[in-house]
Amino acid sequence: MTETTPHTVDRKMLEALVCPTTRNTLIYDRNAQELISKAAGLAFPIRNGIPVMLVDEARTLDD
Repeated sequence: MTETTPHTVDRKMLEALVCPTTRNTLIYDRNAQELISKAAGLAFPIRNGIPVMLVDEARTLDD
């Protein structure tokens, strides 16, 4: 039986990515596999190790 682990994401790529709305830096949430933009109040999903930086695909953060 194999244990499921989140995909690893390239650190250099994460450092280069910014929020498409605010252009601010993002926070990587490894467990949720999301990139968080506190300024925009959005969480962008990471699917199969690829960040989906589309506002329409982002989850709104709870306050």
